[in-house]
Amino acid sequence: MGRAPARVITVEREYGSRGGEFAHHLAERLGWRLMDSELVCGAAHAAGVAPELAAKFDERLDPWYHRYGKVFWQDSMYSTTGLAEEKVFDSARCLSLIRDQILAAAKEGNCVLVGRGAACALACQPGCFHVFVYATAKAKREWFAKAFPHKADQAEQLLAQQDKSRAAAIRQFYQQEWCARGLYHMLLNSAIGTEAMIAAVEGAAGLKPCNQESAAG
Repeated sequence: MGRAPARVITVEREYGSRGGEFAHHLAERLGWRLMDSELVCGAAHAAGVAPELAAKFDERLDPWYHRYGKVFWQDSMYSTTGLAEEKVFDSARCLSLIRDQILAAAKEGNCVLVGRGAACALACQPGCFHVFVYATAKAKREWFAKAFPHKADQAEQLLAQQDKSRAAAIRQFYQQEWCARGLYHMLLNSAIGTEAMIAAVEGAAGLKPCNQESAAG
């Protein structure tokens, strides 16, 4: 007996794998809400800050000196002069508010959530299907060179830097390894193409009936 179809799909992605583009196409195909930059805008609205400010903290870890300083801000000795934690907008606060957005969206269902620890926030929750999109180093370099031709000579360094930043933020906030296979139901190499990726997810997530002929054969 198959399980019930997924109502929420999370898409984590290596930088340059075009996983974000895939998520957009998947949401469009399913007729579901896409929650990508919308998660950041929602966090900004909740905090009462500009979306442009929130974007600067998106999927990034606060620098060590900021995290060290928070120890003093939160100390009772400084409580009368320092800012309350909920008034400080930083990467940790951004991720916390984004998690709220993720949980709220998952309750409503029929949504595709892109990155930002969604697979961690919704781990083991029924009705959720988690995908990780990756690509070969060559494919990512080629994508980067087309997207940022003026930085093509720094492709490898900047690609690795972005993934390292994402991984560090997730590790700090969720105590999970961003690319750990155990977090995901499916790993997809974007080299197979968008249509094949969508078909694979639809089938595995129970959103499309299995081909009876293929199953019988």
